[in-house]
Amino acid sequence: MSNPVRGEATLTVAGEAHLLRPSFDALVRAEEELGSLFALVDRAGEGQLRLAEIAGLFWHCLADRGELTRAAVGQAVLDQGLAASTQPLRVLLGEILKGAG
Repeated sequence: MSNPVRGEATLTVAGEAHLLRPSFDALVRAEEELGSLFALVDRAGEGQLRLAEIAGLFWHCLADRGELTRAAVGQAVLDQGLAASTQPLRVLLGEILKGAG
């Protein structure tokens, strides 16, 4: 479903896979809410990223929200745990750092 070459990842919400696509528009919206993306990456590297920031980045990067709510995205992160949420987070943060090449 996701194309890691394009910086895409998958997030499972309520048993259903959803595509995370870090488009320019999505990252601009995330930055408006969460602050500097460079600072976000730094906090992640220091282990200081907050649950709300992870869920917020995922929310903004959802390719198709459909009927999803932001609360459902946050609950998905909580349900699968931070360790499992690290994989899609790592993909998105990597894309932020390296760009679309």
